[in-house]
Amino acid sequence: MDEFELIRCITPSYYRQSSVIKGIGDDAFVFRASGDVVFTTDTMVEGVHFSRETMGPEAIGYRALAANISDLAAMGSTPAFYSVSLVVSPEWTDEEILSLYDGMDKLAANHSMDMIGGDTVSGRQLIVTITAHGYIHKDKGRYRSAARPGDLVFVTGTLGDSRGGLETLMKEEMSSSFLIDRHRYPEPRVRFASGLTSLQRVCLNDVSDGIASEANEIAEASGVSLSIEEGNIPVSRALKESYPEHAQEWALSGGEDFELIGTIAPEEEQALRTAADETGTPVTFIGSVVPVKDEPEVRLHSLRESKRLLRTGYTHLQERR
Repeated sequence: MDEFELIRCITPSYYRQSSVIKGIGDDAFVFRASGDVVFTTDTMVEGVHFSRETMGPEAIGYRALAANISDLAAMGSTPAFYSVSLVVSPEWTDEEILSLYDGMDKLAANHSMDMIGGDTVSGRQLIVTITAHGYIHKDKGRYRSAARPGDLVFVTGTLGDSRGGLETLMKEEMSSSFLIDRHRYPEPRVRFASGLTSLQRVCLNDVSDGIASEANEIAEASGVSLSIEEGNIPVSRALKESYPEHAQEWALSGGEDFELIGTIAPEEEQALRTAADETGTPVTFIGSVVPVKDEPEVRLHSLRESKRLLRTGYTHLQERR
């Protein structure tokens, strides 16, 4: 199957978004904006972000798009479109490539998203690059720089599950289908984030590298410090039972859970809880925002000690330094 045959196979018969003026079939995509527009791009590389030993083509496609949708959610955006650029190696069959696109469409349908273009070239390994677009109400973008002293710190869902799922797959065990599904088929918190439009000020960050990284990003961007209670960090029963010695570590730095960490003013706590209830989203308050002493930092408190929580987890390009 050459590039043009692939385009014919993946071109949708209709578009879910009414704002599409011209989709696949021309040199570029045309749409009519009805508000502020958000763009995000993510790249997944075979052997770095995924392995065919632990994930099939459909799950790879699903998870690649999930990473982008989670970024849109962290901005308070409603997803609308995505485009896909592939570098395809000879080892991948036509059926596997089409299954990759099927995985994307499976998740896209849940969010009424349209695929509106992309590019396909040959190479030595599979590389999936997705650019996703979404809408937000005017002046309702949710930024890392919005945290203020006195705010409450919260997270959605449970943390560390994706890392536990990867470990389970690498051991070729099927002890926890919950953890495996959390790794292969994460569900970005779009509806919850979109339900926060009534709140005046919300700071949000996507949990892709682990909250040890994302909490520090919020502290630095906002010029504040975060105080987090270790005992409040939500960890699933499945992770505790399967990996009791690693559960807490992976909850902090396991990454790829695609949950949200954020801050809100104390007076808006009930509004956030209402949005969580209405969208069926588990939310846990894990700490507070405090003024900076010497420099922005994150402190992790337990019954035994208080320590600085440093950035941990995988960092791209660190080997080049």
